Amino acid sequence: MKIYTKTGDKGTTALFGGTRVPKYHIRIDSYGTVDELNSHIGLIRDQEIDARSKEILIHIQDRLFTLGSMLATDPEKAMLKSGKERLNIPKINEENIERLETEIDRMNDDLPPMTHFVLPGGHTTVSYCHIARCVCRRAERLATLLHHEEPIDERVLIYLNRLSDYLFVLARKLTHDLQAEEVKWIPEKL
Repeated sequence: MKIYTKTGDKGTTALFGGTRVPKYHIRIDSYGTVDELNSHIGLIRDQEIDARSKEILIHIQDRLFTLGSMLATDPEKAMLKSGKERLNIPKINEENIERLETEIDRMNDDLPPMTHFVLPGGHTTVSYCHIARCVCRRAERLATLLHHEEPIDERVLIYLNRLSDYLFVLARKLTHDLQAEEVKWIPEKL
């Protein structure tokens, strides 16, 4: 597989299905942000964290490749006129969403209840989780805009929404595991 093709030298790129679009197209921005998120999750996984969290993060990274391929597919080229799928691309499914929910609940059960918003930080690994959460929220906003312009599978939106929740709870869990301080946000009084 050749790394450089020169086909994008004029500022366009191809979607799955062959359609060429400008590199600033909302679809490209959406799956590019998912790719950025995947890299941030890799950074979290590279930290000194528990084996189960690493295993879940690998699974999430796999699902983000799937999600990215869903976003990178031209919807007009994905289906045959008969209604059957033309491109054999995996999909995000309900089980993927439920797995995130199960992990959120499992981690949350071992954490003190939240009484305030918390300030991001306290430990480098925790900060990486918060950065990934913010990138996930941006990916969700871009995918929502894309969905408004060209409807996409709503499970993409649900998965990204749940993943940002997962990353927040993972940050809290790692704060606890690493015995870092969780700083509550208490607004200044005027």
